[in-house]
Amino acid sequence: MKQENKTVDSSIKGKSEIKKYFNYRSIVENIPFILFLALLAIGYIYNGHYADKLIRKSTASEKNVKELEYEYKTIKSEVIYRSKPSEIVKAVEPLGLKELKEPPTIIEVSDSAVQKNK
Repeated sequence: MKQENKTVDSSIKGKSEIKKYFNYRSIVENIPFILFLALLAIGYIYNGHYADKLIRKSTASEKNVKELEYEYKTIKSEVIYRSKPSEIVKAVEPLGLKELKEPPTIIEVSDSAVQKNK
């Protein structure tokens, strides 16, 4: 019986201690701390949303970079293809230009001719 009374007394004391911490006066005294906790919670939520937004932007940027990389590779291969001598000949043919069949003639100027002109 004594043990039962002790458990009942301890549960009553526990409830009275909880009431002691949650009465009007203690709540009013702890308003700055409660506001601080609320600000921390708001900051934590904001940080989560901001991180999600950054991840979405990063994913979109990665996708854009991949698309630009594919475009770069396509254009580069096209330029290499058009730079081949056979393709250049085909491109300038309508302009009336033709490929040389013999090597170009080299003109040499002697030093004495250069000194006479000065």
